Amino acid sequence: QVQLVESGGGLVQAGGSLRLSCVASVRTLSINAMGWFRQVPGKERAFVAAISWNSRTTIYTDSVTGRFTISRDNAKNTLYLQMNSLKPEDTAVYYCAAALSGGAPPEPGRYDYWGQGTQVTVSS
Repeated sequence: QVQLVESGGGLVQAGGSLRLSCVASVRTLSINAMGWFRQVPGKERAFVAAISWNSRTTIYTDSVTGRFTISRDNAKNTLYLQMNSLKPEDTAVYYCAAALSGGAPPEPGRYDYWGQGTQVTVSS
């Protein structure tokens, strides 16, 4: 089993920045893809960003491209999401996910393990 623990969420004003972290209970080199998803009440969990095991491939949903950066440090078993120029519509619970399969898939169903989520609230 892989346990994922997110941190770094909070309340920030529009235009501000936050950095989310996700620490894995196993060596992230034993995991392939990792990703960030977000969910607001009443809606399905939505893809934000994903990264391949060697960080060579990263993909983003259109609404965060140019503002968010996903990265991973396999030596620290940690996944990051740097979020800049935050907007009120970025408000959501953000989830870290890990996949045993390769690549950097955007589909939630491709991920095998999930964290408990961290709340991000952006005020206008």
